[in-house]
Amino acid sequence: MYTGPGHVLVAIAIALVVASAVSPLCGELIVDMPKFAEPITNVTVPVGREATIVCIVDDLGSYKVAWLRVDTQTILTIHNHVITKNHRIGVSHSDHRTWHIHIKEVRESDKGWYMCQINTDPMKSQLGFLDIVVPPDILDYPTSTDMNVREGNNVSLRCAASGSPAPNITWRKEGSDFIRLERSQQVHNVEGPVLNLTRISRSHMGAYLCIASNGVPPSVSKRIMLVVNFPPMIWIQNQLIGAFIGQSLTLECLSEAHPKSINYWTREAGEIIAHGEKYEPEEFVTEQYKTRMKLTIKSVTAEDYGTYKCLSRNALGDTDGTIKIYQVANNGAHSTTRPKHRYKNRNRTRIRVQSNDIRDSAFLSKDENNELQTHYDDEGEFEEYDSGSQTLIANLPLYTAIIVCAITLVYVHE
Repeated sequence: MYTGPGHVLVAIAIALVVASAVSPLCGELIVDMPKFAEPITNVTVPVGREATIVCIVDDLGSYKVAWLRVDTQTILTIHNHVITKNHRIGVSHSDHRTWHIHIKEVRESDKGWYMCQINTDPMKSQLGFLDIVVPPDILDYPTSTDMNVREGNNVSLRCAASGSPAPNITWRKEGSDFIRLERSQQVHNVEGPVLNLTRISRSHMGAYLCIASNGVPPSVSKRIMLVVNFPPMIWIQNQLIGAFIGQSLTLECLSEAHPKSINYWTREAGEIIAHGEKYEPEEFVTEQYKTRMKLTIKSVTAEDYGTYKCLSRNALGDTDGTIKIYQVANNGAHSTTRPKHRYKNRNRTRIRVQSNDIRDSAFLSKDENNELQTHYDDEGEFEEYDSGSQTLIANLPLYTAIIVCAITLVYVHE
């Protein structure tokens, strides 16, 4: 039972409103004194909703019930009457046994102890607690905003939130990606108001979600974009490409840079290759900082052989990659040169099928290999032999042996 200086004020107020429960002129009457049927159940309500606190009294008789706010010692209601000027407060009862105090559109300031009191002598009372819960809300300050940082630096992302009870903070990377921590550790989420990232790289780039939750729906989140800046880098899968005359050929480079780079192609002399009837430069952004550069040569001619450069440039630097195109022969196509580096053996057999038509022996049929053949001499020139001459050379050791045997027999006979 609650006792305090407020009881005196309440007793006086109730005495002024209602008459004495038993008249002193009526002699001694035996009546049942009112009592509380059960303790008041504490109530928890989200902010903005309506709260109802219940007080159950047995044998109330002609006694009255009052509701008070304990921390401010404010009388809210007496019996069926609302005393406070707070328009959000209301009172109701069921058969003068179950008494309700209603608080509409509850605020955080409504949180506290409430008293249900009966005007007996001495007064009877009991307490109930009203708890107001508040969904989380992320504060603009000191929560981090979008950040631009240089690759290799350290970064701390911060998230602050209010709510009742105090919210928990969870960090996640948008797109269900792992969060990369130091020592190559990768995790799905990080708990706590601060996310520390050390020696960040381009793989850290992306959107990070600060999620605040406290069990009171809804949870809230804030999206913080982390942008990592670095100078361009270029990767080339094939730096040496063979092509035949008339072929359609596409060169490719992969560029990584942020801020976005300016990308273009040049020939070995430095002239920039523009889009036209012969060349078709293109670029495709595959990820936030990755660009695939393509240069299509629609029909290769002799003057297209040589070195090409793909260049990438942004405010932090520039770089380039080199691709070399060399000529290869095509079946049925004319070729005037072959790259020496493709054949380590300079004396590899070649077949001259027709005038100005040279093909590798590996691509000829058995019948074609039986035709007139040529091979490289030590100076790299072609020497020709017909098949009869080659047969004579192949059998020369046998002819020599027969002649030697004949001469030997002549000398023995003599």
